Parts: sequence; structure tokens; C-alpha cells
Amino acid sequence: MRLIVKFGLLVACVMVSCTTKTSKTEQEEVKQEITFDLEEIQQRGKLKVITDYNSTNYFIYKGRPMGYQLELLEELCNNLNIKLEVIVSNDVDENIADLQSGRIDLIAQNLTVTRERSKIIQFTEPHTFSRQVLVQRKHENKKDKRDKERFNELIRNQLDLAGKTIYVQKGSSYVTRLRHLSDEIGDSINVVEIPDYEAEQLIDLVAEGEIEFTICDENLAKVNLNYYDNIDIETAISFPQKIAWGLRKTSPDLLHVINNWLVRFRKTTKYRLIYKKYFENRRSTHIVDAGFNSLKGGLVSKFDEIIKKESETIDWDWRLVAALIYQESRFLPEVKSWAGAQGLMQLMPETAQTFGVSDVTSPEQNIRGGIKFIKWLDSRLTLRIDDPEERLKFILASYNVGLGHVLDAMRLAEKNGKNPKIWEDNVDYYLLNKSQPVYFNDPVVQFGYCRGAEPYAYVIEILDRYEHYKNLMD
Repeated sequence: MRLIVKFGLLVACVMVSCTTKTSKTEQEEVKQEITFDLEEIQQRGKLKVITDYNSTNYFIYKGRPMGYQLELLEELCNNLNIKLEVIVSNDVDENIADLQSGRIDLIAQNLTVTRERSKIIQFTEPHTFSRQVLVQRKHENKKDKRDKERFNELIRNQLDLAGKTIYVQKGSSYVTRLRHLSDEIGDSINVVEIPDYEAEQLIDLVAEGEIEFTICDENLAKVNLNYYDNIDIETAISFPQKIAWGLRKTSPDLLHVINNWLVRFRKTTKYRLIYKKYFENRRSTHIVDAGFNSLKGGLVSKFDEIIKKESETIDWDWRLVAALIYQESRFLPEVKSWAGAQGLMQLMPETAQTFGVSDVTSPEQNIRGGIKFIKWLDSRLTLRIDDPEERLKFILASYNVGLGHVLDAMRLAEKNGKNPKIWEDNVDYYLLNKSQPVYFNDPVVQFGYCRGAEPYAYVIEILDRYEHYKNLMD
């Protein structure tokens, strides 16, 4: 058993009887509560959200960030016309603490609406409804006496949970429900709260036979039936419950806006398609079962090792290079653009020749050539831009549209009283608008017309994808 030993000391410390443990408030009220609301968030231009990673809420598949919560959040932020910043954590208690401290604005997890939690945070309108179910392992060999003794018959009556040990995510609503259930059946249920494991990870332990029971929301449990044919989820332990997002009590305006949007959006075809995609469509199960998934295989692509090796030569995070490669080619080594660029990093023929690439369809050669090109761009921009974080944005734009157009945008920025060494709201504006005659005909411009919308979006999308990769990939 690969993890049960690891649990040994933990079990001894945290296993308690539901009839003897006194229920505590999940999080104490902070003395000086953060009070900023929608107006401050809009001025910031960014909604800071925390969510959890699993096969439905948030993950990476073949280099693309995906998930039910992620898609809802993207729709919300598009509606609010602000950026989305995602932080990842599966610790519910810590997430509530981060919410109250002002580190985040919204907890976008499958939070069950409970009276205890409502004392601490306020809930949005529900985005889904689900009941809690017992996850247990089916018999594998009824002739095996030890197997029959261990698992006996599948539990169908909640009274039969008396004396049983159930592993659940620390701080989850499952803990509260089991305590209430213990009172209802008039007997003890041993609860083990696991701080570092999310519901799906515990389901995996049930399927592997390392633990006997866990609790999960039914919609997520049904998804996992597609991955584990030896689990049973037919025993409900609760009535249908509201599943919602959580906000600070001092954010009434944000709550009002989100609620209005949620009520409208849940009636749309788009919402139904998103929900079906992650919870009902069996054809989507290959997404999680495939190797190029942040949960199962832990890979962005089959070229990860090459990317890691070559990234070291320029001291770049390999996940940043992977985000660039996804943008260029979607990890397809033989793709060719209308302009003649080829391979994973979409090298133009003259660029490939300059940096020693004889076979542009060779993943290793193409990536090595692209890295050399990045190094060359960095050397040209180092004398102009000292800050490496700022210089990175100029390099990405130059990789897409050419160094000449970026230098033109820098000259335009300086001429118009902006900072030529700062990208956002300075140089990026002039690159974006370099398709307008007033700018590409300016005397300081040397490289003429540029369709600036593409490199402008290119930088934003790569850096955004990079943040997702940092959240979910080591």
C-alpha cells in the first residue's frame, strides 16, 4: 500500500469520534476585516480568485488550461471587463483565511452552503446543486474470504456507518455532515481529516483499496465512475445541497453583480454546454485519462524533457517556453503557417538557417533554434531594458512580430511622453496602434505598418497561460 503508511501517524493524531468532538467555527472573525469591494476591484482591473485543482474544476490538458470553474470565471470576468488572476489551493480553511485577509476576492470552489460557513462568509447564488454520497469499493473477489471480511456487504443504510472510519478533505463540508449524521444515527463515526488531499485523490485511494470510505459530491462522484469501475456511489448521506462561491461579507456590491450574472448565465445554452462538458459527457473522460494532463500524466506535451533541457541554456522557466510553444504550434511539430514558419517554435526559413536548424520538423532542432533566437533577442534588448521581467514582454512581442516593430513602438512611446522601457500601458499601446497611419507614418518609425493587435494579444496570452502552468505544473 503506497500511501496508507504515510497516513499512519496522521490517523493517530486526527481520527476522532463524531460523538465526542466538539464542533468549532471553521474560521474566527478577523478583528479588522478587509472592506474593499467591487469599485476597488474594478480600479485594480483584476479579480483575484482561488480555486482547487481536480479533473473538473481546473487542470491543464495538452497545454490548454481547462475546467468547469475556470470557464465560469472567464465568462464572469469577460462580463465585468476585468482580468482574471487564478490562485490554486485545495485547503478550504486557508482559502477562507485568504479571503478575509484580502489576498483574494472570491473562492471559486464547489462550496456547500452551510449555516456554519454563512457566519463567516457570504455565498453567491448556487451554480450547481448536488447531494453528498458515500464512495466505497465494490467486491473484487467474492471467493476471497479476507476480501469479504474486509468489505463485507456494500453499505446502503446510513445506520451501518456506525463505527466506520471515513477519510475526508480537511475543512470540507463533509466533516460537518458526518458529525450531524453521527448525531442522527446515535452512534460514533470515525472521521479522518486529510489536509493535503482533495476529494478525487481520496476516491483514488478507495479504488486502490488503501482506504475503505470517503465522501464526495454526487456530480463529481459520477465523473469518477468513468475512471474507476470498482467504486460504488449509490449511498447518499445528504439531501441535495446548494453549491456556490464564497465572498467576504464586506463585498456586497461584488456579490450583487455576481449573483445577477449567475442567475442570467445559468439559463443560457452556453452554461448548459459547460456543465455537460465536465460532468455529463463521457466522451470527455479521455481528457483526464490521457498522459498530457496536469493531474494524471503530469505533462504539458511529449516534448517536455527537450523543453526543460533547452530552457536551461537561457535560464528561462521551462513552463514559460512551453507556453510560447503552445501559442506558436499547439505542440504540432510539422505545422506550417501561411507565412512559411515551421515547427514547434514556428521558425521562418531564414531564422532557422541563421541559428543552425537543418530540419525544422525535428522537435529538438526546432526548439534549440527557437531558444537561440530568444537568446539573440535578449542580447539586443538587454542594453535598452534593465528589468528582466519587463524585458521578457518585449522579447515575446519581438519573437512574434520582429524586433524592428518593437523598437519602433519604443520610439513612439518615448516621443509621446510614455516610458519606452515599460510594456503595459506604454509601449504596448503604440505597438497595438501601429496599424494606424498617424503612427506608422511617424518620422521615428523605421519599419512601417504593423498589424499590432496580434503581438499585443500574443504577449498577454502567453503570460496568462504561463501563470496557469505555474499553478498546476512542477
